[in-house]
Amino acid sequence: MFPLRTLALVVSTGLLAGCAVGPDYHRPAVPLPEHYQTQPALRERSVSPPASFTVWWNGFGDPLLSQFVSDALAQNLDLAQATARMNQSRAGLGAATAALLPSGNISGQAARAYQSAETPLGQVLSATPDYNRYGNSYETDLNASWEIDVFGGLRRGRQAALADYQASEAGVAATRLAVAAQTADIYITLRGLQARLAIADKQVSTQQELLEKVQLLNAKGLAPAYQVRQTEGELAQVEATVPVLRTGIDAAMNALDVMLGTPPGTHRAELALPGAIPQVPQITSTGTPADLLRRRPDIIVAERHLAASSARIGVAVSEYYPKFSLTALLGSATAVSGSNLFSGGASQSAGVLGLRWRLFDFGRINAQIEQAKGQEQEALAAYRLSVLRATEDVENAFSALVNRETQTATLTRGESALASARQSSFIAYRQGTASLMDVLHNDETLLQASDARAQAQTESARAAVATFRALGGGWQPPG
Repeated sequence: MFPLRTLALVVSTGLLAGCAVGPDYHRPAVPLPEHYQTQPALRERSVSPPASFTVWWNGFGDPLLSQFVSDALAQNLDLAQATARMNQSRAGLGAATAALLPSGNISGQAARAYQSAETPLGQVLSATPDYNRYGNSYETDLNASWEIDVFGGLRRGRQAALADYQASEAGVAATRLAVAAQTADIYITLRGLQARLAIADKQVSTQQELLEKVQLLNAKGLAPAYQVRQTEGELAQVEATVPVLRTGIDAAMNALDVMLGTPPGTHRAELALPGAIPQVPQITSTGTPADLLRRRPDIIVAERHLAASSARIGVAVSEYYPKFSLTALLGSATAVSGSNLFSGGASQSAGVLGLRWRLFDFGRINAQIEQAKGQEQEALAAYRLSVLRATEDVENAFSALVNRETQTATLTRGESALASARQSSFIAYRQGTASLMDVLHNDETLLQASDARAQAQTESARAAVATFRALGGGWQPPG
């Protein structure tokens, strides 16, 4: 009785203490600056009204853009995969929780056997008068078992499963953020290419008029032949940009369809309608670098993976200690008739206190612990790197947004000046003080400036999308 009492004392002491071997997890501190380097310049922007941080795509003022982003968040297949992975992690958490609880099952069987008369037992029984070679047996049992988590290995396993599930939840948010940003980026790129294509078509028309004028002057002996060839070459260069732009437009339309979870070409007719490049909204909710730890779901994913790896060290350490289990059986069995199955004489019961201890396997346990510690160190480095890269994303996005908007404003002023120059040359042409070639050359210069401005405007809107994505906009962080 003494060993049983000692074992019971160890088990009860461990349960009452609630101890769990291995390290207790604490989120590591990561040194971060108090503010972003380009944050002051971002605050000085004077643009349209601010956008909501959670539904930032509505701030661009483009209903079709908002519709496509909403459809992508409902239909995107990458997001569906991330949701499926989260469901798998939830099931893993349920299994880890169930491992802490007792388990039970009911079993029963009825058998009929025909005894061989050639075996030693059969020869003895066959000598018995009225021996019946047929035999029946009936049994039903209720089994229960429980692994007593004295040293916390199962609890550490549940902590790891919970952290994995939380990481998968944050992974869904990260995918949602990426889907919204990619959809908006593709749409803005498409509108920019369409605007540039319209400008290129005008450039082709202007160059054709210029070529006709030069050819006419050459026929009259007023322009040399090399000017004709030079103008033809310039026309060919402009015409060559049109197929490139059309290819980009087709690729953007196809990419947008895939983001929406539909076959390429589904929304082509809707997207073919002309539309302006979306305007960049004001970004007010920038926060601080420290806020990224809660805002960015990819950082939360890395931090939860670190928590899971820390808990798995405890799972490995728990293998140093014995495992205790309780098993009970309550049932009834008879080998005569099923009608006597639940009689008092057929009842049976058993209780077992089990012990499992890897007493001579400590070398392998040491290796498993070292492996778990190495995985934790890897996860820690990945977490710190994700924080640094997140701040880098924000800094780069702020810089791109501010500088692209400056470029757009400069090109807009230049376009306006060239438009005035073109109008002046046209008036001079009507008054007979300037030639048509001067007007056409001014048209070509103006269209080139318009193309550069359209590119800069597109990149400004894309930089705004990148900024919202870098800040973690598009989802609601947990409390």
